[in-house]
Amino acid sequence: MIISINNAVLATQIFSAIFIVLLLLSIRRQKSFAGLSVALTQELKGFAILAIVLSHIGYFLVSDHRFLFPLTIAAGLGVNLFLFLSGYGITTSSISKPLSVWQFYRHRLLKIYTPFWLVVIVLFALDFLIGHKTYGLGYMFQSIIGFFPHADLWIDLNSPLWYFTLIIFYYLLFPLVFFKKYPCFSAILLYLGGYLIVRAEPSILDNVIHLYRIHLFAFPLGVLTAGLVSKYPGSRAQAGFKKIQEKFKTNKLAVQIIYYLVALILLGVFAYTAYYSNIGKERWLEEATSLLTGAAIVILFLMKKFEIKLLYWFGFFSYEIYLFHWPLMARFDIFYRFTPAWLATILYLGLFLALGWGMRQLLSKLKA
Repeated sequence: MIISINNAVLATQIFSAIFIVLLLLSIRRQKSFAGLSVALTQELKGFAILAIVLSHIGYFLVSDHRFLFPLTIAAGLGVNLFLFLSGYGITTSSISKPLSVWQFYRHRLLKIYTPFWLVVIVLFALDFLIGHKTYGLGYMFQSIIGFFPHADLWIDLNSPLWYFTLIIFYYLLFPLVFFKKYPCFSAILLYLGGYLIVRAEPSILDNVIHLYRIHLFAFPLGVLTAGLVSKYPGSRAQAGFKKIQEKFKTNKLAVQIIYYLVALILLGVFAYTAYYSNIGKERWLEEATSLLTGAAIVILFLMKKFEIKLLYWFGFFSYEIYLFHWPLMARFDIFYRFTPAWLATILYLGLFLALGWGMRQLLSKLKA
């Protein structure tokens, strides 16, 4: 159900002010440079899930698209960041701790399917009990195995789950083409696997193939990046930075000027390419623009000398939030219809964190 909204610009200003204050209050000094560490990737995931959630609210849930603008313009970037970080994380883990194909499937697939099954079952139950809505057995079976060939916001069980099918494809293919000594070659094979399917244009994917096309390169790029980083690990990177610092030790002002100049340029690139994202133009141009935007934000996060704990926690629970955020707001709304839009958005973000924590606790007890 589309939510009517009044004073969209004012509501956006109030939400933005509150959210910025919360971000600033969560800033902590960063102890040392650690490259694409787990903590940093969680912050990037937090940025990505917020970009997706706010975009879904501003462009699809409410009647006035000015609400939350321009925080709503980076949904595609958020998807690409998730794919990139998934490829990077899975490759880094496979290099440091190789698994057999069976071990990989048992460990990785179970890890992502368990919360997925929990959410899907709950959504089917809620739709039946509250919405008096039923689904065919074929649709239910496809949903349980994670195959979503449609992404209709108002008809499907959970339209953002089209992404789940794409990531499952990469996870199924990854252990078959991954070579620890040649991760960069593995990245090429992963891209070719996705490209061949998109090129074949199977009719069963007619409704989502356009989404796959514009996000085809991000996961293999993450694998490629992890492969390159493995050849130049963090300890060597830190040693290189120390050498550079020694050379410029006598002129700290010049170092600071260069640092902030580079940061300003990257921020400008990010802002420009996020706003002028080439959506709707040629697919390669749209994807390249999104990847450039993603590269700018990743480098900016690498350069920053502080941690943003609020982004970290959104990243920590980003998978759970991705699984339930849209149907919770679109079909079972409890805030937008009763409170101002800016307050409802704040309340939902808090609720998402709480539900993410609750899901983690529940699943940990089930595993025990």
